[in-house]
Amino acid sequence: MIEQLDYPTLQHLWWLLCSVVGALFLFLTFVQGGQSLLWQVARTQTEKDLVINSLGRKWELTFTTLVLFGGALFASFPKFYSTSFGGAYWVWIAILFTFIVQAVSYEFRKKPWNIFGSLVYEGFLFINGVVGILLIGAAVGTFYTGSNFQLDSNNFVTWTHPLRGLEAALSLSFSSVFNIAMGLFLVFNARTLGAMYLLNNIEMGEVPEMEPRLRQACWQNLVLSLPFCLLIVVSLLFMPGYGIVDDRGTVAMVSFKYFQNLIANPWLLLLLLAGLALLVLGAWKTAKSSETRGIWFGGLGTVLIGLTVLLLPAYNNTPFYPSKVDLQSSLTIYNASSSPYTLKVMTYVALGIPFVLAYIAYVWWAMNRRKIKIEDTGDRAAY
Repeated sequence: MIEQLDYPTLQHLWWLLCSVVGALFLFLTFVQGGQSLLWQVARTQTEKDLVINSLGRKWELTFTTLVLFGGALFASFPKFYSTSFGGAYWVWIAILFTFIVQAVSYEFRKKPWNIFGSLVYEGFLFINGVVGILLIGAAVGTFYTGSNFQLDSNNFVTWTHPLRGLEAALSLSFSSVFNIAMGLFLVFNARTLGAMYLLNNIEMGEVPEMEPRLRQACWQNLVLSLPFCLLIVVSLLFMPGYGIVDDRGTVAMVSFKYFQNLIANPWLLLLLLAGLALLVLGAWKTAKSSETRGIWFGGLGTVLIGLTVLLLPAYNNTPFYPSKVDLQSSLTIYNASSSPYTLKVMTYVALGIPFVLAYIAYVWWAMNRRKIKIEDTGDRAAY
Protein backbone atom coordinates (compact mmCIF):
# COMPACT_ATOMS: atom_id res chain seq x y z
CA MET A 1 0.00 0.00 0.00
CA ILE A 2 2.80 2.42 0.87
CA GLU A 3 4.45 1.72 -2.49
CA GLN A 4 1.30 3.00 -4.19
CA LEU A 5 1.40 6.39 -2.46
CA ASP A 6 2.43 9.18 -4.81
CA TYR A 7 4.99 11.83 -3.90
CA PRO A 8 2.56 14.67 -2.97
CA THR A 9 0.59 12.30 -0.74
CA LEU A 10 3.78 11.29 1.08
CA GLN A 11 4.71 14.96 1.51
CA HIS A 12 1.32 15.78 2.99
CA LEU A 13 1.44 12.67 5.18
CA TRP A 14 4.81 13.55 6.66
CA TRP A 15 3.87 17.14 7.39
CA LEU A 16 0.85 15.69 9.21
CA LEU A 17 3.04 13.30 11.22
CA CYS A 18 5.47 16.09 12.12
CA SER A 19 2.51 18.26 13.13
CA VAL A 20 1.17 15.53 15.41
CA VAL A 21 4.53 15.41 17.20
CA GLY A 22 4.55 19.22 17.46
CA ALA A 23 1.01 19.23 18.84
CA LEU A 24 1.93 16.61 21.45
CA PHE A 25 4.86 18.81 22.44
CA LEU A 26 2.46 21.69 23.08
CA PHE A 27 0.44 19.45 25.39
CA LEU A 28 3.59 18.43 27.26
CA THR A 29 4.45 22.07 27.94
CA PHE A 30 2.29 21.66 31.05
CA VAL A 31 5.71 20.95 32.60
CA GLN A 32 6.96 24.42 31.67
CA GLY A 33 3.65 25.95 32.72
CA GLY A 34 3.83 24.26 36.10
CA GLN A 35 7.39 25.50 36.57
CA SER A 36 6.33 29.10 35.93
CA LEU A 37 3.55 28.71 38.54
CA LEU A 38 5.93 27.50 41.26
CA TRP A 39 6.27 30.78 43.16
CA GLN A 40 2.57 31.59 42.71
CA VAL A 41 0.96 28.40 43.98
CA ALA A 42 3.60 26.97 46.36
CA ARG A 43 4.15 29.02 49.52
CA THR A 44 6.07 26.55 51.69
CA GLN A 45 9.14 24.46 51.01
CA THR A 46 7.03 21.29 51.19
CA GLU A 47 4.64 22.63 48.56
CA LYS A 48 7.57 23.58 46.31
CA ASP A 49 9.05 20.12 46.67
CA LEU A 50 5.71 18.53 45.78
CA VAL A 51 5.37 20.66 42.64
CA ILE A 52 8.93 20.06 41.48
CA ASN A 53 8.80 16.32 42.19
CA SER A 54 5.53 16.07 40.26
CA LEU A 55 6.90 17.93 37.23
CA GLY A 56 10.31 16.30 37.55
CA ARG A 57 8.83 12.94 36.57
CA LYS A 58 7.75 14.33 33.20
CA TRP A 59 10.25 17.02 32.19
CA GLU A 60 12.27 14.67 29.98
CA LEU A 61 9.16 13.95 27.89
CA THR A 62 8.84 17.60 26.81
CA PHE A 63 12.47 17.92 25.78
CA THR A 64 12.52 14.50 24.11
CA THR A 65 9.40 15.37 22.11
CA LEU A 66 10.96 18.68 21.02
CA VAL A 67 14.05 16.80 19.84
CA LEU A 68 11.85 14.24 18.08
CA PHE A 69 10.00 17.08 16.34
CA GLY A 70 13.29 18.52 15.11
CA GLY A 71 14.53 15.08 14.07
CA ALA A 72 11.35 14.32 12.13
CA LEU A 73 11.64 17.65 10.30
CA PHE A 74 15.31 16.97 9.57
CA ALA A 75 14.51 13.61 8.00
CA SER A 76 11.36 14.58 6.09
CA PHE A 77 11.92 18.28 5.31
CA PRO A 78 15.70 18.78 5.42
CA LYS A 79 15.61 22.02 3.47
CA PHE A 80 13.54 23.64 6.19
CA TYR A 81 15.82 22.25 8.89
CA SER A 82 18.96 23.62 7.21
CA THR A 83 17.36 26.98 6.44
CA SER A 84 15.86 27.65 9.86
CA PHE A 85 18.54 26.14 12.07
CA GLY A 86 21.32 27.34 9.79
CA GLY A 87 20.01 30.89 9.48
CA ALA A 88 17.90 31.72 12.54
CA TYR A 89 20.37 30.12 14.91
CA TRP A 90 20.23 32.75 17.68
CA VAL A 91 16.59 32.05 18.44
CA TRP A 92 17.22 28.29 18.46
CA ILE A 93 20.31 28.67 20.65
CA ALA A 94 18.26 30.76 23.09
CA ILE A 95 15.51 28.11 23.16
CA LEU A 96 18.06 25.33 23.66
CA PHE A 97 19.72 27.30 26.48
CA THR A 98 16.43 27.52 28.40
CA PHE A 99 16.06 23.74 28.18
CA ILE A 100 19.67 23.20 29.28
CA VAL A 101 19.17 25.26 32.44
CA GLN A 102 15.95 23.33 33.05
CA ALA A 103 17.84 20.03 33.03
CA VAL A 104 20.55 21.48 35.27
CA SER A 105 17.94 22.74 37.72
CA TYR A 106 16.24 19.39 38.16
CA GLU A 107 19.62 17.75 38.63
CA PHE A 108 21.20 20.16 41.13
CA ARG A 109 18.40 21.96 42.97
CA LYS A 110 18.43 19.59 45.97
CA LYS A 111 22.07 18.52 45.91
CA PRO A 112 23.69 19.01 49.36
CA TRP A 113 26.72 20.76 47.81
CA ASN A 114 24.61 23.21 45.80
CA ILE A 115 26.47 26.52 46.31
CA PHE A 116 23.81 28.68 44.60
CA GLY A 117 20.83 27.67 46.69
CA SER A 118 17.53 26.30 45.45
CA LEU A 119 16.16 29.77 44.59
CA VAL A 120 18.58 30.20 41.68
CA TYR A 121 17.57 26.91 40.12
CA GLU A 122 13.90 27.70 40.64
CA GLY A 123 14.57 30.90 38.70
CA PHE A 124 16.05 28.81 35.88
CA LEU A 125 12.86 26.73 35.82
CA PHE A 126 10.82 29.92 35.55
CA ILE A 127 12.98 31.11 32.63
CA ASN A 128 12.43 27.81 30.83
CA GLY A 129 8.70 27.98 31.51
CA VAL A 130 8.24 31.52 30.20
CA VAL A 131 11.10 32.56 27.90
CA GLY A 132 11.53 29.15 26.29
CA ILE A 133 7.85 28.76 25.42
CA LEU A 134 7.53 32.40 24.34
CA LEU A 135 10.39 32.00 21.85
CA ILE A 136 9.00 28.71 20.53
CA GLY A 137 5.65 30.42 19.96
CA ALA A 138 7.34 33.30 18.15
CA ALA A 139 9.21 30.81 15.95
CA VAL A 140 5.92 29.07 15.09
CA GLY A 141 4.43 32.47 14.30
CA THR A 142 6.95 32.90 11.49
CA PHE A 143 5.19 30.04 9.67
CA TYR A 144 2.54 32.68 8.98
CA THR A 145 4.40 36.00 9.00
CA GLY A 146 7.60 34.93 7.24
CA SER A 147 11.31 35.12 7.99
CA ASN A 148 14.28 37.11 6.70
CA PHE A 149 16.16 34.65 4.50
CA GLN A 150 17.26 34.13 0.93
CA LEU A 151 18.35 30.92 -0.78
CA ASP A 152 20.72 30.82 -3.72
CA SER A 153 20.79 28.22 -6.49
CA ASN A 154 22.76 25.87 -4.22
CA ASN A 155 20.25 26.35 -1.38
CA PHE A 156 22.82 28.27 0.65
CA VAL A 157 20.93 30.39 3.18
CA THR A 158 21.61 34.08 3.73
CA TRP A 159 19.87 35.62 6.74
CA THR A 160 19.24 39.30 6.14
CA HIS A 161 18.63 40.38 9.75
CA PRO A 162 21.46 40.60 12.30
CA LEU A 163 19.32 39.15 15.13
CA ARG A 164 19.25 35.78 13.35
CA GLY A 165 15.70 34.76 14.21
CA LEU A 166 15.27 36.76 17.41
CA GLU A 167 13.73 39.54 15.32
CA ALA A 168 10.56 37.41 15.24
CA ALA A 169 9.90 38.59 18.80
CA LEU A 170 11.97 41.78 19.05
CA SER A 171 11.29 43.84 15.93
CA LEU A 172 8.65 46.58 15.80
CA SER A 173 6.16 45.37 13.20
CA PHE A 174 2.77 43.69 12.84
CA SER A 175 4.46 40.37 12.21
CA SER A 176 6.34 40.69 15.49
CA VAL A 177 3.09 41.50 17.33
CA PHE A 178 1.50 38.40 15.81
CA ASN A 179 4.51 36.25 16.74
CA ILE A 180 4.56 37.56 20.32
CA ALA A 181 0.81 36.95 20.61
CA MET A 182 1.41 33.35 19.52
CA GLY A 183 4.15 33.01 22.11
CA LEU A 184 2.13 34.55 24.95
CA PHE A 185 -0.87 32.39 24.13
CA LEU A 186 1.34 29.30 24.43
CA VAL A 187 2.83 30.58 27.72
CA PHE A 188 -0.56 31.17 29.37
CA ASN A 189 -1.95 27.95 27.89
CA ALA A 190 1.01 26.02 29.34
CA ARG A 191 0.35 27.62 32.73
CA THR A 192 -3.32 26.61 32.48
CA LEU A 193 -2.32 23.03 31.68
CA GLY A 194 0.30 23.08 34.43
CA ALA A 195 -2.29 23.96 37.08
CA MET A 196 -4.59 21.20 35.77
CA TYR A 197 -1.80 18.62 35.82
CA LEU A 198 -0.60 19.46 39.33
CA LEU A 199 -4.16 19.14 40.67
CA ASN A 200 -4.42 15.75 39.01
CA ASN A 201 -1.01 14.47 40.10
CA ILE A 202 -0.52 15.73 43.68
CA GLU A 203 -2.37 14.39 46.71
CA MET A 204 -4.18 17.60 47.62
CA GLY A 205 -5.45 16.20 50.90
CA GLU A 206 -1.95 16.68 52.31
CA VAL A 207 -1.66 20.33 51.17
CA PRO A 208 -5.25 21.64 51.16
CA GLU A 209 -4.09 25.28 51.10
CA MET A 210 -2.50 24.79 47.66
CA GLU A 211 -5.62 23.40 45.95
CA PRO A 212 -7.58 26.70 45.72
CA ARG A 213 -4.47 28.49 44.46
CA LEU A 214 -4.10 25.97 41.64
CA ARG A 215 -7.76 26.18 40.69
CA GLN A 216 -7.60 29.97 40.68
CA ALA A 217 -4.36 29.95 38.65
CA CYS A 218 -5.95 27.64 36.09
CA TRP A 219 -8.86 30.00 35.44
CA GLN A 220 -6.77 33.18 35.60
CA ASN A 221 -4.32 31.93 33.00
CA LEU A 222 -7.08 30.72 30.70
CA VAL A 223 -8.65 34.18 30.83
CA LEU A 224 -5.25 35.82 30.20
CA SER A 225 -4.70 33.57 27.16
CA LEU A 226 -8.00 34.42 25.47
CA PRO A 227 -7.12 37.95 24.22
CA PHE A 228 -4.02 36.59 22.51
CA CYS A 229 -6.03 33.71 21.06
CA LEU A 230 -8.60 36.20 19.74
CA LEU A 231 -5.86 38.37 18.20
CA ILE A 232 -4.37 35.34 16.45
CA VAL A 233 -7.72 34.09 15.10
CA VAL A 234 -8.84 37.52 13.86
CA SER A 235 -5.44 38.11 12.25
CA LEU A 236 -5.60 34.78 10.44
CA LEU A 237 -9.07 35.59 9.10
CA PHE A 238 -8.07 38.95 7.64
CA MET A 239 -4.30 39.05 7.09
CA PRO A 240 -2.78 38.42 3.65
CA GLY A 241 -0.71 35.29 3.34
CA TYR A 242 1.76 33.56 1.09
CA GLY A 243 0.43 31.26 -1.60
CA ILE A 244 1.55 29.18 -4.58
CA VAL A 245 -0.25 30.82 -7.50
CA ASP A 246 0.67 28.68 -10.52
CA ASP A 247 1.91 25.27 -11.60
CA ARG A 248 5.53 26.44 -11.61
CA GLY A 249 5.46 26.98 -7.86
CA THR A 250 5.53 30.77 -7.99
CA VAL A 251 4.87 32.32 -4.58
CA ALA A 252 2.93 35.57 -4.21
CA MET A 253 0.99 37.44 -1.56
CA VAL A 254 -2.67 36.38 -1.49
CA SER A 255 -5.45 38.31 0.25
CA PHE A 256 -7.24 36.40 3.04
CA LYS A 257 -4.99 33.39 2.34
CA TYR A 258 -5.44 31.64 5.69
CA PHE A 259 -9.17 32.28 5.69
CA GLN A 260 -9.22 30.62 2.26
CA ASN A 261 -7.29 27.69 3.72
CA LEU A 262 -9.94 27.23 6.41
CA ILE A 263 -12.70 27.32 3.80
CA ALA A 264 -10.83 24.83 1.60
CA ASN A 265 -10.18 22.56 4.61
CA PRO A 266 -13.23 22.93 6.90
CA TRP A 267 -12.00 20.03 9.02
CA LEU A 268 -9.23 22.35 10.23
CA LEU A 269 -11.86 24.82 11.43
CA LEU A 270 -13.62 21.97 13.23
CA LEU A 271 -10.33 20.94 14.86
CA LEU A 272 -9.76 24.51 16.04
CA LEU A 273 -13.26 24.97 17.45
CA ALA A 274 -13.22 21.55 19.12
CA GLY A 275 -9.80 22.27 20.61
CA LEU A 276 -10.85 25.63 22.04
CA ALA A 277 -14.07 24.11 23.44
CA LEU A 278 -12.19 21.26 25.14
CA LEU A 279 -9.61 23.65 26.57
CA VAL A 280 -12.27 25.91 28.06
CA LEU A 281 -14.20 22.87 29.35
CA GLY A 282 -11.11 21.48 31.06
CA ALA A 283 -10.33 24.81 32.71
CA TRP A 284 -13.97 25.28 33.78
CA LYS A 285 -14.20 21.80 35.30
CA THR A 286 -10.92 22.42 37.11
CA ALA A 287 -11.63 25.92 38.39
CA LYS A 288 -15.34 25.74 39.15
CA SER A 289 -15.69 22.26 40.66
CA SER A 290 -13.78 19.67 42.64
CA GLU A 291 -12.82 17.89 39.40
CA THR A 292 -9.15 16.91 38.98
CA ARG A 293 -9.28 15.40 35.50
CA GLY A 294 -9.45 18.66 33.58
CA ILE A 295 -5.94 18.06 32.21
CA TRP A 296 -7.28 15.40 29.84
CA PHE A 297 -9.86 17.74 28.34
CA GLY A 298 -7.42 20.65 28.19
CA GLY A 299 -4.61 18.44 26.93
CA LEU A 300 -6.66 17.02 24.06
CA GLY A 301 -7.88 20.52 23.25
CA THR A 302 -4.30 21.78 23.11
CA VAL A 303 -3.32 18.95 20.75
CA LEU A 304 -6.19 19.83 18.39
CA ILE A 305 -5.30 23.53 18.48
CA GLY A 306 -1.64 22.70 17.84
CA LEU A 307 -2.56 20.52 14.86
CA THR A 308 -4.58 23.37 13.36
CA VAL A 309 -1.78 25.90 13.91
CA LEU A 310 0.80 23.65 12.23
CA LEU A 311 -1.34 22.34 9.36
CA LEU A 312 -2.98 25.61 8.32
CA PRO A 313 0.20 27.27 6.96
CA ALA A 314 1.26 24.21 4.93
CA TYR A 315 -1.78 22.77 3.17
CA ASN A 316 -3.75 24.23 0.25
CA ASN A 317 -0.65 25.34 -1.69
CA THR A 318 0.77 27.47 1.10
CA PRO A 319 4.47 27.97 1.95
CA PHE A 320 4.94 26.81 5.55
CA TYR A 321 8.19 28.80 5.88
CA PRO A 322 7.80 31.94 3.78
CA SER A 323 10.57 34.41 3.06
CA LYS A 324 9.71 38.07 3.52
CA VAL A 325 12.71 39.29 1.53
CA ASP A 326 12.56 36.87 -1.42
CA LEU A 327 9.18 35.26 -1.99
CA GLN A 328 10.60 32.63 -4.34
CA SER A 329 12.91 31.37 -1.60
CA SER A 330 9.86 30.38 0.46
CA LEU A 331 9.67 26.75 1.51
CA THR A 332 6.70 24.51 0.81
CA ILE A 333 6.07 20.86 1.52
CA TYR A 334 6.80 20.28 -2.17
CA ASN A 335 10.22 21.94 -2.50
CA ALA A 336 11.56 21.27 1.02
CA SER A 337 10.91 17.56 1.46
CA SER A 338 13.15 14.52 1.18
CA SER A 339 13.12 12.26 -1.86
CA PRO A 340 10.22 9.85 -2.52
CA TYR A 341 12.44 6.90 -1.60
CA THR A 342 13.36 8.45 1.78
CA LEU A 343 9.76 9.29 2.60
CA LYS A 344 8.62 5.77 1.70
CA VAL A 345 11.27 4.16 3.88
CA MET A 346 10.37 6.49 6.74
CA THR A 347 6.70 5.62 6.30
CA TYR A 348 7.48 1.92 6.78
CA VAL A 349 9.37 2.81 9.98
CA ALA A 350 6.43 4.97 11.09
CA LEU A 351 4.21 1.88 11.16
CA GLY A 352 5.78 1.20 14.55
CA ILE A 353 4.54 4.50 16.01
CA PRO A 354 1.34 3.00 17.54
CA PHE A 355 3.45 0.53 19.53
CA VAL A 356 5.69 3.34 20.80
CA LEU A 357 2.62 5.38 21.79
CA ALA A 358 1.16 2.36 23.58
CA TYR A 359 4.40 1.94 25.55
CA ILE A 360 4.44 5.65 26.46
CA ALA A 361 0.81 5.43 27.59
CA TYR A 362 1.63 2.42 29.78
CA VAL A 363 4.66 4.11 31.35
CA TRP A 364 2.59 7.24 31.97
CA TRP A 365 -0.10 5.17 33.68
CA ALA A 366 2.47 3.33 35.77
CA MET A 367 4.07 6.60 36.93
CA ASN A 368 0.75 8.32 37.68
CA ARG A 369 -1.31 5.54 39.23
CA ARG A 370 -0.40 6.91 42.67
CA LYS A 371 -0.55 10.63 43.42
CA ILE A 372 2.56 12.47 44.65
CA LYS A 373 2.64 12.66 48.46
CA ILE A 374 4.77 14.51 50.98
CA GLU A 375 6.70 11.33 51.71
CA ASP A 376 7.93 11.39 48.10
CA THR A 377 9.78 14.67 48.72
CA GLY A 378 12.13 13.22 51.33
CA ASP A 379 15.55 11.69 50.91
CA ARG A 380 14.22 9.28 48.30
CA ALA A 381 12.92 12.12 46.10
CA ALA A 382 14.57 12.43 42.73
CA TYR A 383 14.48 16.24 42.62
